[in-house]
Amino acid sequence: MKPRLRGLSHELAFYLALPLGVALVLEADTGRGRAAAAVFAASVAAMFGASGLYHRVDWPDARRLWFRRLDHAGIYALIAGTYTPFGLLVLRGNWRVVVLAIVWSGAAAAIVLKFVWVAAPKWLSAATGIGLGWVGVVVFPQLLSRVGIAGSMLVLAGGLGYTAGALVYVFRRPDPVPAVFGYHELFHALVIVAVGFQYAAVAFFVLPKH
Repeated sequence: MKPRLRGLSHELAFYLALPLGVALVLEADTGRGRAAAAVFAASVAAMFGASGLYHRVDWPDARRLWFRRLDHAGIYALIAGTYTPFGLLVLRGNWRVVVLAIVWSGAAAAIVLKFVWVAAPKWLSAATGIGLGWVGVVVFPQLLSRVGIAGSMLVLAGGLGYTAGALVYVFRRPDPVPAVFGYHELFHALVIVAVGFQYAAVAFFVLPKH
């Protein structure tokens, strides 16, 4: 039996992500800014939507596997989508192309792998996500100089939130109230918090300055 709250947080987050995504796009005052914000907002909504749809419905086995693929694909799409505003608006020189190429190609490869090998071990999925998520550490000094300490700390906090969530997902601990709010619900909650940090970084420190 799934915990009673399985998927509820991501379903609610999806509904919240829609107006917040529109607001983010409207905040941008350049074509590049609007495109970057739209990609980020779409990736957030897609991830929460796929997760909520997969976890909230008791699908027949055949359909459940397809929605599981979409759920996992949404995670990698979110990683690439989150990098897009920083790559397009913050990074300069060759780093812009290098980082975006690595992250988007890596995310695409991970999505293909998930569709082919839906039962891949949790540790492999987590390691892939963490690895892609922390690619940006190599350009952290540039990020710091462009968006300042506060913006950089929001980005870092988001990365730590995702990493903590991935570890909870792999080790299935802590598992607070298994019948209601278990380890997977905690994982989902950490993802929401991490998205919130990254959204704040884009809204308050990336779009207004670039």
